[in-house]
Amino acid sequence: MAKAKQKTIITCAVTGAIHTPTMSDALPYTYDDIAAQALAAAEAGASILHLHARDNDTGSPSVNVDDFAPFLPRIKQATDAVVNISTGGSLTLSIQDRITPAKTFSPEMCSMNMGSMNFSFHPLAGRYGDDDWKFDWEKDYVANSDGNIFRNTFRDIREAAETLSPHDVKFEHECYDVGHLYNLKFCMDIGLFKAPVFIQFIFGILGGIGAEVDNLVFMKRTADRLFGEDYRWSVLGAGEAQMTLATTASQMGGHVRVGLEDSLFILRGTLADSNAQQVAKIRHIVEDLGCEVATPDEARAMLDLKGGDRVAF
Repeated sequence: MAKAKQKTIITCAVTGAIHTPTMSDALPYTYDDIAAQALAAAEAGASILHLHARDNDTGSPSVNVDDFAPFLPRIKQATDAVVNISTGGSLTLSIQDRITPAKTFSPEMCSMNMGSMNFSFHPLAGRYGDDDWKFDWEKDYVANSDGNIFRNTFRDIREAAETLSPHDVKFEHECYDVGHLYNLKFCMDIGLFKAPVFIQFIFGILGGIGAEVDNLVFMKRTADRLFGEDYRWSVLGAGEAQMTLATTASQMGGHVRVGLEDSLFILRGTLADSNAQQVAKIRHIVEDLGCEVATPDEARAMLDLKGGDRVAF
């Protein structure tokens, strides 16, 4: 009897809060473009859509619920993909501000950064001249990120967990370094999160662990020791590491995340045309290597999600 193929969940992070409109014409920032690219990514094979909001006119990152409201219902009505709302949409705002969209819309999933860190992308500013930027806010936003501490204290994590607990939200626990895994274990031990937890191993962000296969093996081995059978996992490789680490993760039994939040490129030196192009590429790789891409309902079952009928949008 043939062995069942492994099911691989594809998450697509559609726009994020790092890249700016100048960096790629494909980066969606209007309400219409975020909705359209999210739906196209779902059609291409993404079963989870990780969503940030942007100011509709300038493309600046936003945690304002009024910037989520125009596109969330459109996505919900047109696809059964799981919606995952970011709680990390700003490197400078408080946790109370950052969790407001998730508290308002009660999605099936939301992200949860598992530790404070020096989260920086300031080297990107050197790629553009003063006259290249499309919007006035972009240059300072990028160049000054070297002064940011992305705050996620234990108190912040508790506040987010307890505030969102009544909403039965499943967290995408974003772990940028091995210490974040130990933070998560501590939080599980004191009852903040219930198994099975969903961990996103993140590699290649300046301030976090490097985008190397050895680091992926190390993070996976550490998570196995800490969580045993009580976790599911995925990999986010930033920038040029996106497809390499996603492919490796899929062959190690993990799930994958792609999207223009994490990389603007489809291959080295070539900008992606869309989020859907990245999803289609990793889907092709995953299927060619013998796995099957999970449907949204299969992802819900694997991650123990509450269901799309219980969201508030």
